[in-house]
Amino acid sequence: MIKTVCVVGGGMMGRQIALNNAKYGFEVYVTDSNADVCASATAWAEDYLAGRIAKGRMTEEEVAGIKARFHVTTSLEEAAKDADLVIEAIFEDENAKHDIFRKLNAICRKDTLLTTNSSAMVSSIFVPDVENPGRLANLHYFNPALVMELVEVVKGEHTSEETAQALMEFCKASGKHGVLLRKEVEKFIVNRIITAIANEAYWLVENGYCSVEDVDIACKKGAGHKMGPFRSKDLTGIDRNFLMMQAQYDKTGVKPVGYDLFKEKYDQGRFGRKTGHGFYDYE
Repeated sequence: MIKTVCVVGGGMMGRQIALNNAKYGFEVYVTDSNADVCASATAWAEDYLAGRIAKGRMTEEEVAGIKARFHVTTSLEEAAKDADLVIEAIFEDENAKHDIFRKLNAICRKDTLLTTNSSAMVSSIFVPDVENPGRLANLHYFNPALVMELVEVVKGEHTSEETAQALMEFCKASGKHGVLLRKEVEKFIVNRIITAIANEAYWLVENGYCSVEDVDIACKKGAGHKMGPFRSKDLTGIDRNFLMMQAQYDKTGVKPVGYDLFKEKYDQGRFGRKTGHGFYDYE
């Protein structure tokens, strides 16, 4: 049974995954090697929970319980040594992830479930780093993880049925709706569908058929989407999306649709909402 969760990576995704799990009664440790990121995650959690009280969404007693279960540390060993489940949520760098999984393999119990939140890298990539790879899978959350209900559980050929079912049960216990992919496929369910739509949007703008704003308005007002693809990328992070495009370009030698649009914003430091500027301005 999963009682203690370690989230590796204290960025916005990692800290939200961690706080959500603490909210649902799990003992949670979020860890990042960068002390400034840890301090930021702690301050963010304090502000968020204070806001929940101020808006009447949580009681002081509920918040006190969450705080008691939410731990932030720069020590990977402290965070992971007693974990029943580890969720890796660092930046999308394969070498860095290999390093994390090798370290987790040495630190964790041999039955600890080891997962990656990545939507760009399937867990089979990390099989060589892990003893007993039957416990290894993708556990993909959506941004913002505190709000979005869906989690994709991806079962590779190496992943045991017990691991897949344990992760599906964990999703339910942590207030999420899990969907199970029974074999690995690039980008999983949601991102495959979103990518098909986004690529058409990028092609239209790159070839001068319409503006970023017109595409987003059309998707929202005509197709009933909550937001258009460009505003969505501002939310998830232009930097993150560009680095994924760059990795694809490096691997295949074929420039992805939209590469030049995203590179321009990336080079300008316009990473989206988190920097105040992306395809749109937020300041």
